[in-house]
Amino acid sequence: MSYYTVRVHLKQEVEGKGGDTKIKKVVEHYLVDAMSVTEAEIAVQNELKGYNFDYEVKGCNESKIIQVIEKTKPTT
Repeated sequence: MSYYTVRVHLKQEVEGKGGDTKIKKVVEHYLVDAMSVTEAEIAVQNELKGYNFDYEVKGCNESKIIQVIEKTKPTT
């Protein structure tokens, strides 16, 4: 497997100072463990499914990251 970085553009509604609603544009990057670009894009789409905002996958590239090391809890 390889890691892929997936760039997603989001449009979120935020409440302004006067109580009005504004659209805020946000760019997020996801690191996905996948076998292909297509699989990585589908994984992000499945993750965002059900959220109440518009999004668009804008790009996906194979990452140079070779391994993700997760922090483990110390044994006591």
